[in-house]
Amino acid sequence: MRFNKKKFIYLISPLKIDKTFYQNLRYVLTQKKVSFFQLRLKSEKFKEKLVIGKKIRKICKKFKVKFLINDDVYLAKKLNADGCHLGQNDMNIRKARKLIGNKIIGITCHNSIKLAKVALKNKANYLAFGAFYSTNTKKTNYKTSLNILKKARKITKTPIVAIGGINSNNYKKLLLNKANLLAISGYIWKNKKLKPIEAIKKLK
Repeated sequence: MRFNKKKFIYLISPLKIDKTFYQNLRYVLTQKKVSFFQLRLKSEKFKEKLVIGKKIRKICKKFKVKFLINDDVYLAKKLNADGCHLGQNDMNIRKARKLIGNKIIGITCHNSIKLAKVALKNKANYLAFGAFYSTNTKKTNYKTSLNILKKARKITKTPIVAIGGINSNNYKKLLLNKANLLAISGYIWKNKKLKPIEAIKKLK
């Protein structure tokens, strides 16, 4: 995958999609800083996810943003998404490949070079490491450091995604230490001081 360095954001959806979300997403994407958008819904039923996913896919397509699905390979296939993101407890990457073919599959590697090597062997399209900073978006059982980025970069040119508590105060460190993309959710969608459009403008 090739990257535009200015489009360094891997945007993750809030856990709940309300009516204001779609317009806010459009505003955020006008800033041309987002390469990927991941739909991450945990409590909705499959049918609801389909309805939401179709709306978001259209918006992503308009702004030339890759649309990925978290965890659910079947949903990714049904929505004809650009790919999916798999955690260590989700579907095996080889099985996922059989279902969605040559689309993007990213793998959570936590803080482990060993897991990264397995993902690379299975031809993952990107490796996600984290959490780098404390986050309220999800419970984090793994903490990682900038050192893991350096180690990962030494063994592969495969894109690296940094995740966990990333905001306008700490994002530059991760980019300087060779992360290709920064997975961001709470800073954009649950920012108590800034609207989504204002929050993304601070990531320059």
